[in-house]
Amino acid sequence: MTESVNLVRLPATDAPPTRDTPRAPPYIMGALMNLFRALLTVSGFTLLSRVTGLIRETLIARAFGASLYTDAFYVAFRIPNLLRRLSAEGAFAQAFVPVLAEFKNSQGHDPTKALVDAMSTVLTWFLVVLSLVSMAGASWVVYAVASGLRHEGIGYTLAVEMTRIMFPYIVLVSMTTLASGVLNTYKQFSLPAFAPVLLNVAFIFATVFIAPHIKVPVYALPYAVIAGGVLQLLVQLPGLKKIDMTPRIGLNFRRALAHPGVKRVLLKMVPAMFAVSVGQLSLIINTNIASNIGPGAVSWINYADRLMEFPTALLGAALGTSLLPSLSKAHVDADHTEYSSLLDWGLRITFLLAAPSAVALFFFAEPLTATLFHYGKFDDHSVVMVSRVLSAYGIGLVGLILIKILAPGFYAKQDIKTPVKIAVFVLIMTQVSNYIFVPIFSHAGLTLSIGLGALANAMLLFTGLRHRKIYTPSPGWLRFFVQLIGACLVLAGVMHWVSLNFDWIGMRATRFMRIALLGASLVVFAALYFGMLSAMGFKYAYFKRRTL
Repeated sequence: MTESVNLVRLPATDAPPTRDTPRAPPYIMGALMNLFRALLTVSGFTLLSRVTGLIRETLIARAFGASLYTDAFYVAFRIPNLLRRLSAEGAFAQAFVPVLAEFKNSQGHDPTKALVDAMSTVLTWFLVVLSLVSMAGASWVVYAVASGLRHEGIGYTLAVEMTRIMFPYIVLVSMTTLASGVLNTYKQFSLPAFAPVLLNVAFIFATVFIAPHIKVPVYALPYAVIAGGVLQLLVQLPGLKKIDMTPRIGLNFRRALAHPGVKRVLLKMVPAMFAVSVGQLSLIINTNIASNIGPGAVSWINYADRLMEFPTALLGAALGTSLLPSLSKAHVDADHTEYSSLLDWGLRITFLLAAPSAVALFFFAEPLTATLFHYGKFDDHSVVMVSRVLSAYGIGLVGLILIKILAPGFYAKQDIKTPVKIAVFVLIMTQVSNYIFVPIFSHAGLTLSIGLGALANAMLLFTGLRHRKIYTPSPGWLRFFVQLIGACLVLAGVMHWVSLNFDWIGMRATRFMRIALLGASLVVFAALYFGMLSAMGFKYAYFKRRTL
């Protein structure tokens, strides 16, 4: 998608502009307008991905419930995802995109293409070897991630076998991540944002059409993962071909490794991998604890994750994806004003939309869970268990999203050490919180610890950006927060009343009525929230970026 540039005007606060209102330069306004369009593009396809993801989880819940079989699958699926985030999606993207943006902006097409080819070669062969080694040691890997399954007999065996089936997914999805990084750097956001939809489609097809016809139905899911990985990679290729950036994977690993750009990326990946590994280590520990709580615990957390990821993907991932290339360019141009304006805009729109989402997760968890998952083998007890996890996520949702906005502020400056130090502190804090909260809240204590750690992480990232004068907030934040808190308090009260005054679990027999009631409630909540903001004088023009 080719982005056009418009010159726009932006008031520095949410108050109406006056002659004395400071204005950012017009070229910054053009960049922000393009960023807003990129956000809409990414968020639109991400919304489609999350909608199909919810359909996929609803069908899986209906077919398999929350059982030992689903625990085994979610543990097995988590393992290649963990390695993917360590080697590619997390560490690689954080190190690769800023270097790629620098090559693109300062060296031109041919050197940039050479970097992409060399990086593709190194990444592919490294991940092939990693996958083969991991498949051979799958039993040990599963034990490290979910030792509790060892006590469940068949659950452990299923997890090991499904892990071996799914390990090639790490190669497919990591190459997809590389392709997405290239396309995003070239402001081509549509295909990378659409790709995850295909994984969900593969899951839906396997659950509906394949699982009922095989001896062990749950085995349809790992094969769906592989099919989805292939589709996600293939859909990126037309976009890469259009910009002449289709990767060429060579056989000479050492030659590719010697490329100066690759060396820079790998050097930056070392601290980045450590930063990502801190978060993934916390996830491994939490999965292990959940597997020892009892059958269903891993699945309860996973179903809640799908609902929590709705706002985090729409806001955090979409904004982070859109911001990082623009922030990297501002860093290369040494333009502090643009850099700070980009972050300020991202933070405000995050608070505007993340705050009501957090209120919904906390106060409206049971209606959401019951309406989406309470069918087939997904019983009343599972609704209650998932709802508890979801409410705990609501406490830290804003922090989980802010991390995805604030961390790129450091990555674009090619500073990865600071987020690493913060992540280490948060890891320790999260595990201390687990020690306190898990005995009290069981599996929900795990997500409560994650949420509190995310809030601390976001606060420390923000403090670091301010202390280093990387980010300077524009005026108007105090008024913004007063309006936001007022609207959220009213929203929380109404949501709590609706949640208590309808028997959401009891309406299982009248599912269409329950769906209609949920839909109507969400429409009313949205109108109430934005209406309250308008009544308090909130100015949406800040986000619309009116054209000159």
